[in-house]
Amino acid sequence: MGYYTGKKILIIGGTGTIGQGLVNKLLKENPKVIRILSRDEYKQFIMENQINDRKMIRFLIGDVRDYERVERAMNDIDVVFNLAAMKHVPACEYNPSEAIKTNIIGMENVIKAATTNNVDSVIFTSSDKAINPSNSYGATKLLAEKIVQAANFSKGNAKTRFMAVRFGNVMGSRGSVIPLFKKQIQENRKITVTDHEMTRFMMTLSQAVNLIMEAPKISIGGEVFILKMPVIRLCDLAQVIIEETCLKFNIKKEEVELKTIGLRAGERRFEELMTKDESCCAFDLGNMYSVIPSINSEFLLEFYEKYNHVRVGSYNSNDEVFLSKEEVRILLKEEGLV
Repeated sequence: MGYYTGKKILIIGGTGTIGQGLVNKLLKENPKVIRILSRDEYKQFIMENQINDRKMIRFLIGDVRDYERVERAMNDIDVVFNLAAMKHVPACEYNPSEAIKTNIIGMENVIKAATTNNVDSVIFTSSDKAINPSNSYGATKLLAEKIVQAANFSKGNAKTRFMAVRFGNVMGSRGSVIPLFKKQIQENRKITVTDHEMTRFMMTLSQAVNLIMEAPKISIGGEVFILKMPVIRLCDLAQVIIEETCLKFNIKKEEVELKTIGLRAGERRFEELMTKDESCCAFDLGNMYSVIPSINSEFLLEFYEKYNHVRVGSYNSNDEVFLSKEEVRILLKEEGLV
C-alpha cells in the first residue's frame, strides 16, 4: 500500500507534458480516481486517447481562475497537484495581469477550495525563476510560493498540508528548447540560441514527476522541495542536438547555422535554486533540498534537525559545475530526447 493507493486525486492543468507523466505514474499506484481539470478540451481529447487504463480517469473542463469550478472539482478529493500556470516568460512579460490571474489568484482559489474540502495535501509546482525574479513570470511564482507556505498557518481546522516543489528546466517538455532545436534543424537548417554563455538547471521528466510525487509523502507542511539538478550550458546543449539530429536524419552538420539572437524579454543568463537567506533555513535530504519558511517554523525545525543544513550561500547556475558536452549527450540519450 503506497501513499497514493486508494486516494482520490485532482490534477489541475494536467494535460501538459508533466501532467501526462504524472498521470502515467500515478496509475501504477492504484488510486481510486484521478480527475484532470483543464480548459483545453482538445488536449484532453488527445490525452484520453493516449491512456490505456481510462476507468479511473475523469476529465473536467474548467479554469483555475474560476473558484466555483475549482471547488466543485475538489469535492471529496484527497490530493491536489496544481500544475496550471502561464509559464512562457515573454508572454507573461507582455501580459502580466493575465499571469497574475492564473499563477497567483489561481493558487489562492486552490488553497481556499482545499481548506473548504479538507483535502489531505496540496502540491504547488514552482520554478527556479522565482528566485530573485527578473521577470513577471518569476515574480508571480515567488508570490504563489509565499501564499502556499502561509496557507499552512491560516487554514483553521483543516488538516490540509500545503507544499511547493521548485523546478528547473524540464528537458523535452512542451515549450522547452530541445524539441524546438530539433524542429529548427529539420525544417530550416538553422538553430537560434539566445546567449552562448547561458546556463540552466536541468531535470528530466521522470525526475520532475518523482519530485512531485515524493513531496506529499514526506512533507510536514510549508516546505519548498528542490531537486538537486545538474547545470547545462546552452551552447553545449545546442551542439549536441545539432550533432545527434544531423546524424539521425542524414543532414550535413556544416549545413546547420547556429545563430545568436540575444535574450528575450524578461530572460536572464543564469538561474538560481535558492537564495543565501533561504539556504540558512534549508536542509539536505539526499537527492533534494527542503527549504522551510523563516516564520512560524518551530515545529518544522524540530522535525528537520535530524538532517544536515545545506551550505550557506546562493545556489547560482553560473557558479555550479556544469556537465561536459559528452555528459549532456549521455543524459539526452538516456531520456530518449535525441
